[in-house]
Amino acid sequence: MEQITKPHCGARLDRLPDCRWHSSMFAVVAFGLLVCWSNAVGGLILAQLKELGWTDNSTTATFSAITTAGMFLGALVGGIIGDKTGRRNAFILYEAIHIASMIVGAFSPNMMFLIACRFVMGVGLGALLVTLFAGFTEYMPGRNRGTWSSRVSFIGNWSYPLCSLIAMGLTPLISAEWNWRVQLLIPAVLSLIATALAWRYFPESPRWLESRGRYQEAEKVMQAIEAGIERQTGKPLPPVVIESSGKPPRSVPYSALFTGVLLKRVILGSCVLIAMNVVQYTLINWLPTIFMTQGINLKDSIVLNTMSMFGAPFGIFIAMLVMDKIPRKTMGVGLLILIAVLGYIYSLQTSMLLITLIGFFPDYLCLYVCLLCLGGLCAGDLANRSETSRFRPGERCRQNQRYRCPLCCGGITQRLWRDGRFRPAGRCLDYRRRRNSDYRNRDQGCFG
Repeated sequence: MEQITKPHCGARLDRLPDCRWHSSMFAVVAFGLLVCWSNAVGGLILAQLKELGWTDNSTTATFSAITTAGMFLGALVGGIIGDKTGRRNAFILYEAIHIASMIVGAFSPNMMFLIACRFVMGVGLGALLVTLFAGFTEYMPGRNRGTWSSRVSFIGNWSYPLCSLIAMGLTPLISAEWNWRVQLLIPAVLSLIATALAWRYFPESPRWLESRGRYQEAEKVMQAIEAGIERQTGKPLPPVVIESSGKPPRSVPYSALFTGVLLKRVILGSCVLIAMNVVQYTLINWLPTIFMTQGINLKDSIVLNTMSMFGAPFGIFIAMLVMDKIPRKTMGVGLLILIAVLGYIYSLQTSMLLITLIGFFPDYLCLYVCLLCLGGLCAGDLANRSETSRFRPGERCRQNQRYRCPLCCGGITQRLWRDGRFRPAGRCLDYRRRRNSDYRNRDQGCFG
């Protein structure tokens, strides 16, 4: 029987020059992340439902908490399933769950049925984000994996202002009864396009195939990738450099995160990220409703929310520029203090202009910069482990899952804000996809 040799997919992928193939992979993943905005549109839907009399503050809190409970479950099991079935299959499976739940939810006859659909949406979305980022990093070369990941995060964070702009445009055209339903159907249709693109252009990860001993399939995928890149560049590929390590990497169990020096870092990272997540979901899900409670009409509430949402991509962009120039600990703590001060001032405003201007800076722009700095600090600490205890390529989904689960817990705690009032401690700023940059940077540290 013919001996099947190890294809060394990691070394072969890392030596590939940047070209259209990498850009096409980036486009598929970035578009998939951009349009899966079922979570970002939650607050806009709740504002519509409040006007229809479907919800009160208690039901709003339940609606928001059940979404993050679903994301917690999805993040918990999504990585495990992704490591068993493969990146491509998991990507398509989770997209299908997410799309189906959005379509069914758009035709909900009552609030309880919609809440049940939101739980399933959360499961699909939580699992999708884990697989999406873990799979994407496996295709990118280690030398600039963080750069590609930051680009994906930047594009993905435009989903917040984009869905708000769509809602703002639909408000004068469609009645509230159909407006919220259309806001669920639009990302469902766009996600169908993303799924079709993934089916066509997203190959199974050769790193994952190799980690599962499926050498023939991994070799076939690698040959197709290399042949395509040679056609695109018109040049032969550089030789493969296989680095031999003294000891083979060993799998790291969950318990490793809760022993020794890593325990303190896990506690710190979890506290920071849970707090940020509480802030995110409080703003995303409550802000339009809070504006309406303060006497601002539905149209103006959506306009104010839209203006604030533009802070997300701008915050990511600024963080990418300054993150390596200023000590992350200093910048993170300083921005937290600034956010607290501006957040309190923001809660006292009644002018639409001041709400927009002040809210833009503390709620999104400053918070995103702060999150990347603190997340990068925690990620670096957690990634600084022995070379012999790296996570294997085939376990990247599971590793991503370990860091995402604490994030989803933060959203569940917002159930405590049942009255829906502004509070200095719960002014809560946004955080969701900026965390993805943390994971991507963490991927680079562990796998690069």
